[in-house]
Amino acid sequence: MKVISLETHVVAVPPPYVGGMYWIFVKLKTDDGIEGVGEIYSATFHPKAMVPIIEDVFQRYLLNHDPHRIERLFRECYSSGFTQRPDLTMMGVVSGLEMACWDIVGKAANKPVYELLGGLVHERLRSYTYLYPKNSKGEYDYDDPDLAAECAAENVKKGFTAVKFDPAGPYTAYSGHQLSLEVLDRCETFCRKVREAVGNQADILFGTHGQMVPSSAIRLAKRLEKYDPLWFEEPVPPGQPDAMAEVAKHTSIPISAGERLTTKYEFHKLLEAGGASIIQLNVARVGGLLEAKKVATLAEVYYAQIAPHLYNGPVGAAASIQLAACTPNFLIQESIMTWGGFHAEVVKTPIRWEQGYIVPSKEPGLGIELNMDVVKKHSPYTGERLHLQMAAKPQDVNDFSPAKG
Repeated sequence: MKVISLETHVVAVPPPYVGGMYWIFVKLKTDDGIEGVGEIYSATFHPKAMVPIIEDVFQRYLLNHDPHRIERLFRECYSSGFTQRPDLTMMGVVSGLEMACWDIVGKAANKPVYELLGGLVHERLRSYTYLYPKNSKGEYDYDDPDLAAECAAENVKKGFTAVKFDPAGPYTAYSGHQLSLEVLDRCETFCRKVREAVGNQADILFGTHGQMVPSSAIRLAKRLEKYDPLWFEEPVPPGQPDAMAEVAKHTSIPISAGERLTTKYEFHKLLEAGGASIIQLNVARVGGLLEAKKVATLAEVYYAQIAPHLYNGPVGAAASIQLAACTPNFLIQESIMTWGGFHAEVVKTPIRWEQGYIVPSKEPGLGIELNMDVVKKHSPYTGERLHLQMAAKPQDVNDFSPAKG
């Protein structure tokens, strides 16, 4: 069996852009007619730059090769250009191509991918969602802690046993920084009101995205401990494991991190430093399913759990579900609400979510197929924004608005 062709589809996500501005899907085909799909979560460059990069990687390292040989694909891509070091963009491309190979391998074996990566452990997967509160105009409104609390209670009624929110201020290219007293107060108010709304029926997950320096993160953590969050997410920027560990040493709240890291090498540094006990790898960025499984095994050695990150499309989500289903130290899977809306429209069979849990597909491969009519209708993406963006100016002490993602 050999891979003989590649299609790349950059799908524009319709407003309000839940899951990002666009999704990059790849489709591989073999010489015996099996097709596999994958998703690339690489936000560094615009798709007009990414598409030729994807084509270059495909032609150099995958065209006319056997899709079963995952280790060969990873090592040759990882070493491309005499590098042999984690490269965010390359690992995003590898992740999408690699999961498409696994989709092919599963279909050829007539097995779900999780059965080929150790076998099914979890019949259903606990899930959580970000809060998407709506105001009286029907618009998403992240500024009001009362709306957040109301939204949290509604999600608990649907079956969620954990909800996440991020009131710590805008993401800026100049973070980390010290949070102002007003922002510290706002964070505590959000935590208090959400905890009051859900009681002990749900965990609260305090999301941040590297906004703080360690001393500021420790100040905030001390305020939040009384509300017993399940985790304090990526409190400082991701490049310095020892700084993350400094926060972990000064709080009883478990630290979670990893959505911006790639490969077992970066995660090993984080775990060795004691920087996080909950690992939030993204399968569509970390280096693919096999690399994600290795990261999960590393975490198991340190008695850490995985909570796969997901802020992209349903193909990457399907791969993440395959990983979670066969991972003993799985904790919880990020959901984008209940997988309705555009996430359901762009695939033939939506991800199955029931009473707070994701039910892994029993279909061969990743268990998901693109609806090509919808894909083509929303392709290509013609906007100029990246998948996610940070503010271009330093944090203003008088700017109290929550992070919008």
